[in-house]
Amino acid sequence: MEKFQLTKEGVNKLEAEYRHLLDVERPAVTKELVEARALGDLSENADYDAAREAQARVEARIKEIEAILNNYELIKEKSSGKVVQVGACVTLKLMDFDETDTYEIVGAIEANPLENKISNESPLAKAVLGHKIGEVVEVDVAKPYKVEIVAIEKK
Repeated sequence: MEKFQLTKEGVNKLEAEYRHLLDVERPAVTKELVEARALGDLSENADYDAAREAQARVEARIKEIEAILNNYELIKEKSSGKVVQVGACVTLKLMDFDETDTYEIVGAIEANPLENKISNESPLAKAVLGHKIGEVVEVDVAKPYKVEIVAIEKK
């Protein structure tokens, strides 16, 4: 089984979510189930059905986080700023539009485009990994485009 790549920040967030699920969400759902059962006939009890669905979601997420935390590889912040590596922040210039943007390259679990965190498995990250400032690389997608690496920083 391939290991999940996570930054230290990503591990901390997952551990916090895990504790919240165990200490807050699970007990709350259990309480809802007990209260719904007390209402009587379970065959026509919407509250009971909703509580069971919530319980299934919470338990599934707990198992998912356990699987990740039991099989991850910490992304080492070894970036020298000379070569793009997983865990680095890279500023790229889109050659066709003369626009720049900065992205943090993270493992797939932590990827969040709204926060400019891109997966190391994405076409953009694959194109720039291992390259240096000033290099222009082509991103291999349906309609290829070129980006120039403007800056590389450690997170």
